[in-house]
Amino acid sequence: MAARPPAPPAAGPPQGTDPVAGSPNGGGRGPAEPSFASGARVLSIGIACTGIFTFLYLALASHVLSKADYSRISLCWAIMFVILSVIYRPIEQLLSRTIADRRARGLEGHPLWIPAAIQLSFASAFLVTALLLRHDIEYGIFDGSSALYWILVVGVMAYAASYFARGWLAGHKLFALYGGLVFLESTSRFLFALAAAVGISSGQGAVGLGMAVAPFASLCVIPFAFSRIRGRVGGPPGVPAADAAREGPAHAEIEEASADLSLKRGAGFAASVVGIMLAEQTLLNAGVLIIAARSGGGSITSGYTGFVFNVMLIVRAPLQLFQAIQTSILPHLAGLEARESPEEFSRAIRITVLAIAAFAGAVAIGLLAIGPFVMSALLGNKGYHYGRFGLAVVGLGMGLHLVSGTLNQAALARGRARQAAIAWLSAAALFVAFVASPTIASEVTRVEVAYFTATLVLCCLLSALYRRGPVAVSSATA
Repeated sequence: MAARPPAPPAAGPPQGTDPVAGSPNGGGRGPAEPSFASGARVLSIGIACTGIFTFLYLALASHVLSKADYSRISLCWAIMFVILSVIYRPIEQLLSRTIADRRARGLEGHPLWIPAAIQLSFASAFLVTALLLRHDIEYGIFDGSSALYWILVVGVMAYAASYFARGWLAGHKLFALYGGLVFLESTSRFLFALAAAVGISSGQGAVGLGMAVAPFASLCVIPFAFSRIRGRVGGPPGVPAADAAREGPAHAEIEEASADLSLKRGAGFAASVVGIMLAEQTLLNAGVLIIAARSGGGSITSGYTGFVFNVMLIVRAPLQLFQAIQTSILPHLAGLEARESPEEFSRAIRITVLAIAAFAGAVAIGLLAIGPFVMSALLGNKGYHYGRFGLAVVGLGMGLHLVSGTLNQAALARGRARQAAIAWLSAAALFVAFVASPTIASEVTRVEVAYFTATLVLCCLLSALYRRGPVAVSSATA
């Protein structure tokens, strides 16, 4: 690996300037930006509430709908969020990384048209495919429910704007508004399940409508974001834009960094993250989809699809919570990488991994002790038994998944998106092969063990990638 040229000494703050806040004594260049810790803390509060309301939405749906209707709702949810993560999360990550990197260098005028063009092409491809396959989706997947078909189509199209806004907010470190966006999304969706629970509405269409309405409600925060951006002046606090453009590690790349993001570079990064998101959603949803496909609709009628979906809720809720840390850590790491701060970079990763390990250990112990009772009480008894050891194994896999997500953000910040995608896709292929083969008689146990095994392999692969360090400056194009 080629060594980076040594960075010149960083210029200190001007006389009379607070080095922490980055503003002159008594006045200023606008409010200081949130640190990684404060940003993650603010996001954690918002997304913790989001996770609770998401869980409550699915729990209420499980209680108020029949086994077959809840299985269809679960299937619609799984399909929708596979699509969203694969076609929209890459643009969110691209925007977040690009804007944060440029702001760390003191540059303004962040290019948006390339990410917007990629996002629009993804959304258009989905719409055309969905319209062409309407009969197969409506009758082959949703048993003739046109309501669920249109919920899927409208919801996926509306989320294009929501995920674009998330990347823009994360790149500008507007973490409170990011948390507000996802909070509005989850609460508005929950209200549709609540309406069915209290008798205002009824049926799978009424409950599922929340999935289509939620992205529209989430965009209410955008006017507040524009007012916050207008209140900021220049680049990061304490770093004059002209100096940041002339000094330090940015100097070697300043022409490329100051130019618009090229379609080739943007598409290359997005393609790698598409692979990562596809693999992650495979780990979360392929078990449900494989079981539904192999049963030919029998698992939907019996409610078994919904049962397998509920088992993996152990993973979904914490992933939403730790989305706060992953969302705030990518722009933070991108800024550290641009300023060449390896000690702070490693410290951020180390603290995050330790927090995840403690959390996952507590969850696994709790599931081993009272997991079956809690799952049945919250999600209803649909005639299937939750195994405490299987739930604990999923809890440990969830911890490995979260650690992998953190190491993945480090890889993206260091320009190793392509190698990270290979690691994720390898783990996903292992998961699918394990679930699809008759390795264990019980299908749900097979999904649980396959998830733990795949996340363990993924964590080891990404740990090896992390130890390789950053790529050379001249080759860091993705």
